[in-house]
Amino acid sequence: MTFRRNKRKDSEFQRTKFLLKPSTVAIPVIIGLCVIGYMFYQEYENFDLSLINLTSHSLLYFLLAWIFMVGRDFGLTWRFRSLTDRDITWGQALRVNMLCEFTSAVTPSTVGGSSFGMIYLKGEGLNLGRATTIMMTTLFLDELFFVLACPLAMLLIPFDELFTSSNVTFSSTLKLTFWVVYCGLALWTIVLFWGIFIKPQIIRIFFDKLFSWKILSKWRYAALEMGDNIISTSTELKKKNIIWWVRAFFATGLSWISRYMVVNAIFLAFNIPADQLMVLVRQLVVWVVLTISPTPGGSGLSEWIFTSYYGDMIPVYALALVMALCWRFISYYIYLIIGICVIPSWMRGWIRRSRKAKMINKGVENAND
Repeated sequence: MTFRRNKRKDSEFQRTKFLLKPSTVAIPVIIGLCVIGYMFYQEYENFDLSLINLTSHSLLYFLLAWIFMVGRDFGLTWRFRSLTDRDITWGQALRVNMLCEFTSAVTPSTVGGSSFGMIYLKGEGLNLGRATTIMMTTLFLDELFFVLACPLAMLLIPFDELFTSSNVTFSSTLKLTFWVVYCGLALWTIVLFWGIFIKPQIIRIFFDKLFSWKILSKWRYAALEMGDNIISTSTELKKKNIIWWVRAFFATGLSWISRYMVVNAIFLAFNIPADQLMVLVRQLVVWVVLTISPTPGGSGLSEWIFTSYYGDMIPVYALALVMALCWRFISYYIYLIIGICVIPSWMRGWIRRSRKAKMINKGVENAND
């Protein structure tokens, strides 16, 4: 039993160590910069530095963009602390958040930070079952926010204006992709809700039947593990009161809205006259689409969507590229830098705790002998 536990710890350590490989960090950076560079190359004849209209107030708006990102991280840190019933400190919650953001930045959006979040929470002293419950809860809250926010956005902004772009093909493709992804998110949220609050055993049985098909059999173990996680999560979360849920959902909304408003601040910094509500709601559309990005952290795809989607609101396409680069640095590249700084110290702590646990286990075994 001890051997299996140690083997699992080593496996988790190796999975986390993989994130620090130079290629893991370099790939998303190279993809993003290559896409931006290619788009700049196509527009170099139209690029003119005089198009960048920065004033003395621009610095304040760039500072505001950073404040919004701080607000986003505060929301997620607050959520981790709330979901753990304050069993981890603010510093530990912040570290887990930064590690999850770094993981999201170097893995495809379909993988995200949740799959490693259980490892990070376990590294802060939580048992694996509880860490799994917390990460399943964060997944449910994020999906629920998207499902509820989209209909509200449609009430605030006329549908035709929301998907308007100078490129008709892009607009129609974006609209179709958005609705397909949104329907998928809504369905997945219903599955999670049903599994967590109503009949978790049925979800587990459904996964067992579905992934017994030969074409899906390679994912059967992972699906059954997800089913087991939903059952354990259900048992724990049914004990929580409404205040606990309201606080967690409010922190979730704060984090996402703060992230969206980074683009509002960038528009103001470059003195672009635009409907700020439209700028905000379009960010919701962007992030819904990016949930299925195949590239690490949405690299390349994010920059292309930004310039194409916001292109009709920005006077010159080349200026949109500059704004996209600012947006990605503030909301994405900074997490690569932070992650590279945080993960090594976290891994050293992991090694110290593992060695201490081995010494304790060895002492117990010797005492039993």
